[in-house]
Amino acid sequence: MTPKSEKGAALVDGCTTDEEDDADTQPPSNAIATTTASDPSDLDYRSFWKAGSYAVNNTIKPPSSQDQLEHARVHPKFLHSNATSHKWAFGAVAELLDNAVDEIHSGATFVKVDKIDIMKDNTPALLFQDDGGGMDPESIRKCMSLGYSSKKTNTTIGQYGNGFKTSTMRLGADVIVLSRAVRGSQATQSVGLLSYTFLRKTGQDDVIVPMVDFDISSNWAEPIIYGSHDDWSSNLKTILEWSPFSSKEELMLQFEDIGAHGTKVIIYNLWLNDEGIYELNFDDDDEDIRLRDETTHGSSNQPRRRIAQMQSHISYRIRYSLRAYASILYLRKFSNFSIILRGKPVEQFNIADELQYPIIVSYRPQLGTVVAEAVDTKLGFIKEAPDLSVCGFNVYHKNRLIRPFWKVTADGSSKGSGVVGVLEANFIEPAHDKQDFERSSLFIRLETRLKQMTPGTSVHKTQKDRPIQIKSSAGLTSNVEANQTSVGLPANVTHDLRNSLPPGFGPRTGVRSKLSSGSKEVVDLVDAADEPEPDSIDQICEENVQLFLRCEEHVKKQTELKQMIAGLEKHLEESKRKCIQLAAYVESKKKPNLSNPTSEKV
Repeated sequence: MTPKSEKGAALVDGCTTDEEDDADTQPPSNAIATTTASDPSDLDYRSFWKAGSYAVNNTIKPPSSQDQLEHARVHPKFLHSNATSHKWAFGAVAELLDNAVDEIHSGATFVKVDKIDIMKDNTPALLFQDDGGGMDPESIRKCMSLGYSSKKTNTTIGQYGNGFKTSTMRLGADVIVLSRAVRGSQATQSVGLLSYTFLRKTGQDDVIVPMVDFDISSNWAEPIIYGSHDDWSSNLKTILEWSPFSSKEELMLQFEDIGAHGTKVIIYNLWLNDEGIYELNFDDDDEDIRLRDETTHGSSNQPRRRIAQMQSHISYRIRYSLRAYASILYLRKFSNFSIILRGKPVEQFNIADELQYPIIVSYRPQLGTVVAEAVDTKLGFIKEAPDLSVCGFNVYHKNRLIRPFWKVTADGSSKGSGVVGVLEANFIEPAHDKQDFERSSLFIRLETRLKQMTPGTSVHKTQKDRPIQIKSSAGLTSNVEANQTSVGLPANVTHDLRNSLPPGFGPRTGVRSKLSSGSKEVVDLVDAADEPEPDSIDQICEENVQLFLRCEEHVKKQTELKQMIAGLEKHLEESKRKCIQLAAYVESKKKPNLSNPTSEKV
């Protein structure tokens, strides 16, 4: 039975696929890793990138009651297309980890990510569980509503209020949320079901999320009824029919390990890839979750030893290993919080702590007419250099990794090979999927600065104990000992940036350097408005758009002024005409007065 659109069944957001009706055709759990769907049409529904292309049935909706307002409908297909903003599945996982990290201020001490088995159809599911403040009935409705966010602060990571829906749908077709909360003297537990399978198979043209709430302030769970008892029972029936739990008792058992407060998110009907195999790989490593399709990426034209060395580095492993990605996802290490992946805590890692011969480059972005607080970038050689040509910048926003190993130099360029930088850029805004930044003028200027920071040196390894020759892009050479590394940072560089960028760390302001092996040098880069700056195509386009808008605004003002002048001229002409009429009238009155004295004398 379809639940009514009252508070018990929120009109919000859903997920995608088609697995419940075909549960009898699913293989046992020990064959999941290599199983494909038996029906090609079913495979289309089980693949995320094809799940949105299904025929829409023309369902007849009952007329709404007189006291029920009409509302704008959101078709489930839109929710699926909205989730395609996550091109990378781990980006969706990171969104859910962010939600748990944001609960640290409410006392959360852990978030658990694990694989569980659904007994209903012997399929795997993905579990996220934390011990944060939990959600009361009102909060869970806001969580599962499209576009609502109450977390816009200087410290929290969430910003759009859309991440929960897009991330859960990107990982699986359906999700059930169970949460306990204590607000004042009332303790509650709530269940919400976001099922794309339910929406698609029942032919819904609106996103309906059945929810039920219980008051657990006493020793038993008392249903909280907002509409009628029939509505509440209808919502519970829908949840039991389309969720992994067949009975109310089984559903209630899920709250036992939550404690007094916390949230449990179970994503099931996980997506398959184009070959009909689960995107998420739970089998290769019992302590990790991997992306199956990402493990095969890499260059095959290099020696096996070099390939093995590259694939063992963190910059490569984050592509397919959730444990590796989660280890660098947050810049600062947690003091009283753990990410527990498949029963084992994730050990946080900051590559900046292992950089060889590091330096600190301080950059002060200019926000309008105000120079913002300095942003420190730590640069250095990775310990595997020069054998490993890993390079790029790990750029964080509010402690969260947005762009890992961002290579700002051209593809194929050896500039900056082996050099990695780490910085936290809170002055630019991340994109919706939090895997990139909005391409604003501030972002373009930051990219320019990072290019200037990238050293233009190549390090050549020679025989042991012999000096290593460091050659910069300016043609300058110097010798250092075999166990040392030097960063190209020539002194008194004053090249005009419009002609060529200086080698090494030489910025446009002219940088002095007395960098010795292993020392830390602080280099100041000020984003000054009166200094020349290289113009990029995007920057020129943006300026042209702004100039065009200003031109249009001036044309509009000019038209308005012309209309005002015409109106004033018309008003002036009318005033002149009235003045002439008044003058004639006054003159006509004066003439009889002048003739009256003469007539009296006669």
